[in-house]
Amino acid sequence: MGFFLVFFLSLISLASSASRVELKTFIVRVQHEAKPSIFTNHKHWYESSLSSVLSPSTPTQVLHVYDSVFHGFSAKLSPTEALKLQTLPHVIAVIPEQVRYLQTTRSPLFLGLKTTDKAGLLKESDFGSDLVIGVIDTGIWPERQSFNDRDLGPIPSKWKGQCVTTTDFGSRSCNKKLIGARYFCSGYEATNGKMNETSEFRSPRDSDGHGTHTASIAAGRYVFPASTLGYAKGVAAGMAPKARLAAYKVCWNAGCYDSDILAAFDSAVADGVDVISLSVGGAVVPYYLDAIAIGAFGAADKGIFVSASAGNGGPGGLTVTNVAPWVATIGAGTIDRDFPADVKLGNGKVVPGVGVYNGPGLSPGRTYPLVYAGSGGGDGYSSSLCLEGSLDPDLVKGKIVLCDRGINSRAAKGDVVKKAGGVGMIIANGVFDGEGLVVDCHVLPATAVGASNADEIRQYIDSASKSNAPATATIVFKGTRLGVRPAPVVASFSARGPNPETPEILKPDVIAPGLNILAAWPDHLGPSGIPSDNRRTEFNILSGTSMACPHVSGLAALLKAAHPEWSPAAIKSALMTTAYTVDNRGEIMIDESNGNTSTVFDFGSGHVHPTKAMDPGLVYDITPMDYVDFLCNSNYTINNIQVITRRNADCSGAKRAGHIGNLNYPSFSAVFQQNDKHKMSIHFIRQATNVGGPNSVYKVRIKPPSGTLVTVEPQQLVFRRVGQKLNFLVRVEAMAVKLAPGSSSTKSGTIVWSDGKHNVTSPIIVTMQQPL
Repeated sequence: MGFFLVFFLSLISLASSASRVELKTFIVRVQHEAKPSIFTNHKHWYESSLSSVLSPSTPTQVLHVYDSVFHGFSAKLSPTEALKLQTLPHVIAVIPEQVRYLQTTRSPLFLGLKTTDKAGLLKESDFGSDLVIGVIDTGIWPERQSFNDRDLGPIPSKWKGQCVTTTDFGSRSCNKKLIGARYFCSGYEATNGKMNETSEFRSPRDSDGHGTHTASIAAGRYVFPASTLGYAKGVAAGMAPKARLAAYKVCWNAGCYDSDILAAFDSAVADGVDVISLSVGGAVVPYYLDAIAIGAFGAADKGIFVSASAGNGGPGGLTVTNVAPWVATIGAGTIDRDFPADVKLGNGKVVPGVGVYNGPGLSPGRTYPLVYAGSGGGDGYSSSLCLEGSLDPDLVKGKIVLCDRGINSRAAKGDVVKKAGGVGMIIANGVFDGEGLVVDCHVLPATAVGASNADEIRQYIDSASKSNAPATATIVFKGTRLGVRPAPVVASFSARGPNPETPEILKPDVIAPGLNILAAWPDHLGPSGIPSDNRRTEFNILSGTSMACPHVSGLAALLKAAHPEWSPAAIKSALMTTAYTVDNRGEIMIDESNGNTSTVFDFGSGHVHPTKAMDPGLVYDITPMDYVDFLCNSNYTINNIQVITRRNADCSGAKRAGHIGNLNYPSFSAVFQQNDKHKMSIHFIRQATNVGGPNSVYKVRIKPPSGTLVTVEPQQLVFRRVGQKLNFLVRVEAMAVKLAPGSSSTKSGTIVWSDGKHNVTSPIIVTMQQPL
């Protein structure tokens, strides 16, 4: 097998002298087996390769050496030096580094995970006690109760990782729960210069809060009582409370750099993790240019399940990220809990909103002058958004201020209003945000309202200004509300399909709880994340697909513990084919952004259902070589495929697989270019593996997308034994529809295999495209 070196080229700031050459961090793969015997190790060889192309003024500095998910290193070069490096006979590929960003408790109960359940997933998997979840994020605050190791057995013998100690992360920071902790900052510092250690820790310790939060969602211990500022009271627990954790810190104040992320993947695989959780994302690029896709393939190749956040670019289409088919791509839904904080206007109208606040409040029964931040003259745009320094204290002092959402964080707007003398704040969604509401722990009494309600408040302020009665309001906080209907709802921010890189693979795969999730929080940081916030809390409420992803990471660990023989693809299949699309009213889940029925591009296969995933009946398994065929049929070159898979691919066999949609994926996506054709058809080949009982007979039920004919052959699968694999063929025929040039139309349906006990469900989506 040929192995190849990759090495990352990231943009670094230009020196003040215009004559200085701009330095970047290039990623280069080299044939690993080509190392001459004169070099004692690969690092010496890499440095020699570098020095042969570097100008005398460039230091030969290797940032990271990689050995597990691929073999290589990262370093800082000029573009000219990178081009020279590409001409060396053992160099295969050059890839530019991306900067990625974070995609920022009642959920176990909402998901049906109960500790009292004698035969459920938690019991069956012993809470995942021998499984290790690697969290690639902002680090961890190890002293939190969510990471205590009471009653945990010895560290699994397979574990090869370590706890990197520093002055602020001592040897006692790790225990039998947090069994590994590392940090990676060479890529970050290559671009940004030496980090400011007064504002972030050069250690695995979390200075942001995001990594602590996501780690405790995946595998936090049972903690009671848990709440934040008195809200969301109850027991806090992660998905796999006994699973072990390893924290890999790659995200810093300026973002998360590909060379560091890849180093974390490399270490996690070598250390012996079972699941990797990554709540980080960036631009979608071809898989051979995508460090996350490359690292995730190397992990999946070793049997490690990789879960990644879908991104927070919703509700617009084509916003989903982390779309490689060997990654579980997780969108976000709501749970049946919210935090109502209503606006009572001076005209008696009550406008619903959400908010969390427990400091000195507004006086009960009293209303306060209400003002729109953008109406104060000066730079109306900056002030409407309540940006730093934009508000006139004379305008806002003693008043409740309506601020538009956008640019700065929602909590930062509250800080700006408070510093200018405002007594309260209403955050107004814009048209793009729709009706989706996110809770924050504000530094003053504050609530958030949807776009249509924000318009109503603005109209009231406007009409009041024209009368003799100035606008007034108050905010009424109603605490924590449970049993909310409908739930789940697809979160407005959750990134949507179709898949921008491979439309034939439906993404996101599933959704999981991601709105207003309570989880652990560092001790040195206020719950709003604002530097001036001196409040301290053990837990905090955050939202994002960042929060949805670790739910699935924890569930994957439980499934792996219950079914050690299952591959990452089998685990993902179990989660997808048992997911549900109906809310607690018995209707198709709605889209939070507009209140309409949501679609497969919003929720993928549906919302995860852990207890059903434990026993899915059938799974669609995928081997690493199947992914090679998929890449061949994606028209990737042999070179491209080697970069991702470290394999010398032979694409002649892939043609037997037929086309890109024949990857044995648990969902079906047909994309038709209409041109002048009236009738179009495509077929999919799938292979189902029986993981239920022996002597099982599955019959197919088809709900075709409207305007299509879908047939399945055979219509019955007869399994004699567990582990048996049977193939079936799906044929989709569609008639052309009237479309404007450059537009498309999408319809969806389902294919369900049922044996009377299991319903193995796959969405089928048909997209008609009219070329320009």
